[in-house]
Amino acid sequence: MKDAFGAPQSLLVLGGTSEIALATARRLTALRTRRVWLAGRPSPALDAAAVELRDRGADVRTVAFDALDPGAHEEVLGKVFAEGDIDVVLLAFGIAGNQARDEEEPLAAVRVAQTNYTGAVSAGLVCAGALQAQGHGSLVVLSSVAGERARRADFIYGSSKAGLDTFAQGLGDALQGTGVQVLVVRPGAVRTRALAGQPEQPLSTTPEAVAGAIVTGLRRRSETVWVPGSLRVVMSALRHAPRPLFRRLPV
Repeated sequence: MKDAFGAPQSLLVLGGTSEIALATARRLTALRTRRVWLAGRPSPALDAAAVELRDRGADVRTVAFDALDPGAHEEVLGKVFAEGDIDVVLLAFGIAGNQARDEEEPLAAVRVAQTNYTGAVSAGLVCAGALQAQGHGSLVVLSSVAGERARRADFIYGSSKAGLDTFAQGLGDALQGTGVQVLVVRPGAVRTRALAGQPEQPLSTTPEAVAGAIVTGLRRRSETVWVPGSLRVVMSALRHAPRPLFRRLPV
């Protein structure tokens, strides 16, 4: 449950090495979140993330979780919820893929879709059911502005995020009145370590800015947040631009 200051006391991160997720966990632990689960593939990076959050005063546990193994999601995540209520679930896993390669290698494109959409649907439904059973909690889903309209540059990734976004919106509607909140987060290009040295894109953002928007959205019980906020207006216009014009735009 949330404490007297309105901050969640427990957090489950699906995608425990995500830079956005870890920036969010740092903010929440500073606001009195004390119990954190980091779910992801076992790796030195996952262990290092756990150590960092422990150094910040959190009780951190790691759990082996693979988005591409939906058959194990119910068992793996069920064990986490069996240890005690979870106030916030942050669904933060995903892969960008490589558009040029993925067009030439359909199985690589399928992996993007299975990770970003199929795996998220499975894990999202398992967590939503557990949150509903406990009668409270928030599910935060990291979507992307890339899902708002197909672009030549990343339509495989964008289509997977479009599916995820639609799923999360519908899940939020289905959970109305249950005490469970679904927050859809739509950032622009996020300047992570993986993009270091690449030209900065217009209206890009940082993991820390996305984390701040998530914390604010949780406090306000928002259904959708855009990061930066100006993207909402920009995408409203781009969404309705005629396709011949849209193809010529530098987006």
